[in-house]
Amino acid sequence: MATRPLIAGARHAVSAGHYLAASAGFAILEAGGNAIDAGVAAGLVLGVVQPDIVNIGGVAPILIRRADGTMESIAGLGHWPRALPADLFMREHGGRMPQGVLRTVVPAAPDAWITALERHGRLGFAQVAEPAIRCAEEGFRVYKLLADSIAEHVKDYASWPSNAAIFLPGGAPPPEGALFRQTELAAMLRHMAEEDRRAAARNGRLAGLAAAHHAFYRGDIAQTIVRFIRSEGGYLSEEDMAGFHSRLEPVVTRGWRGHQVTTCGPWCQGPALLEALLLMERAGFHGMAHNSPDYLHLMAECLKVAMADREYHFADPAFAEVPIEALLGEAHLATRLAAIDPARAHPGMPEPLLGQGTELPPPSKRPIPAIEPDTSYVAVVDAEGNAFSATPSDGTYNGPVIPGLGIIASGRGTQSRPDPAHPCGVGPGRRPRLTPNPVMVVTRDGGVMPLGTPGGDVQIQAMLQVLLNHLHFGMDLQEAIEAPRVASYSFPSSFAPYDYFPGRLAVEGRIDTATRDALRARGHDVKDWPDWTWLAGSVEAVCSDPATGLRLAGADPRRPAYAIAL
Repeated sequence: MATRPLIAGARHAVSAGHYLAASAGFAILEAGGNAIDAGVAAGLVLGVVQPDIVNIGGVAPILIRRADGTMESIAGLGHWPRALPADLFMREHGGRMPQGVLRTVVPAAPDAWITALERHGRLGFAQVAEPAIRCAEEGFRVYKLLADSIAEHVKDYASWPSNAAIFLPGGAPPPEGALFRQTELAAMLRHMAEEDRRAAARNGRLAGLAAAHHAFYRGDIAQTIVRFIRSEGGYLSEEDMAGFHSRLEPVVTRGWRGHQVTTCGPWCQGPALLEALLLMERAGFHGMAHNSPDYLHLMAECLKVAMADREYHFADPAFAEVPIEALLGEAHLATRLAAIDPARAHPGMPEPLLGQGTELPPPSKRPIPAIEPDTSYVAVVDAEGNAFSATPSDGTYNGPVIPGLGIIASGRGTQSRPDPAHPCGVGPGRRPRLTPNPVMVVTRDGGVMPLGTPGGDVQIQAMLQVLLNHLHFGMDLQEAIEAPRVASYSFPSSFAPYDYFPGRLAVEGRIDTATRDALRARGHDVKDWPDWTWLAGSVEAVCSDPATGLRLAGADPRRPAYAIAL
């Protein structure tokens, strides 16, 4: 039994990582916008009301499926400054990636949102940004997860006066229930909106969007960003900003029991979800009971394989040959499956089968991973059948807020490895390998289902479990989302300092003790999570149902996510 009802409406639906973002997207739909307009509005609000885990100046990978069946991926991920020395972190920082502006890549999210509006939206930037401006200007209630997150990172926020001024008012973290305002962020967004309105009044919607883009990437905002980053010792240039446009990347799609599952390419971790799905299917889990020891053991081992192949091969395709067809091919899958022992857990991360792989870091000595609480998600399906799936991200505690703007220039460089020889190593013009990865499913009966989650390396693990809960075990979306989860950490983390916990399997407490003991007996290093934890992700999903014409939506109670439909 789910704690919340399955949300359903005959016209349109939105599900997002915070209820104010879902409300904003829904308001845009009711005002005549389509799924793309609504998704962008919700995404911008997430950057305001979840400022610890989403940054307006961060990343925003997007998947769009039009009602005519065309699919598009907007990368929404910035590249390293072109002046950055490739050996900087190895030569000057002992192979470590320090906090601060040296992690900066080009802020990509504003470009990604505007690109989506240009190509597929109906409305202008000013209209879709108005809910975000209002939330920043008038404020919103501090919820428990935000209060806890800021308190957990109080030393980080105190490292820079500009961060402390916003996140430590009066020198202390804001308590739950306080009103939280971000006036500088509101002013920046309002400036972009005003530029949009002026240009659109003269020359139409596309001219307005171009003016908003110019304000951020070539105008006063860009100059403020570059001047500040340079003053702090960073490498971002006006040329990096002015020349930036999100790439329209090929999607990766695989069939699964008649459904078509689509992810972004291997510049993010998305295709690892496809590999895990294909491995589970070919392993033959059909007769296994839900969350039984056999089922969870097989899932953990399949995830280890998929994450190992991610570690060895995934990288920016503009700079590396990623053997995605081979990794998802029958021969590779069969060889990987043959090495899985149904009675015993692999003690670490499986070895590479293609190429030489990479050197593994030593097992982490810290008792728990260095958790980076970042990322949120929004899914929308409109009345016409357009679908929008986006995973905006980047926090505000691992780098300085730019005075006057209220944003951080994306610190997503933390997901590159300091060694340029690594497949996803640092390099001028290269992009980090991104954890945020939106997903789009076209069901075998013709429905469309955008879904996604925060959670770093847990993202594809949470989505895999929700997809199997829904498509195999027959749970409705809300039940599938709320069911207890597990997560493997038996591979190097995507985030500096790249923690590695061989054999680690975290398990939510609602999975019974006997099952956890059985997993331990098979060699899993089981760590008990609470019954419900935000560490297990926060999956949101919307699905159109051709049989009824309804739009169905679910949202994860592990975080302040909500779904709305009509």
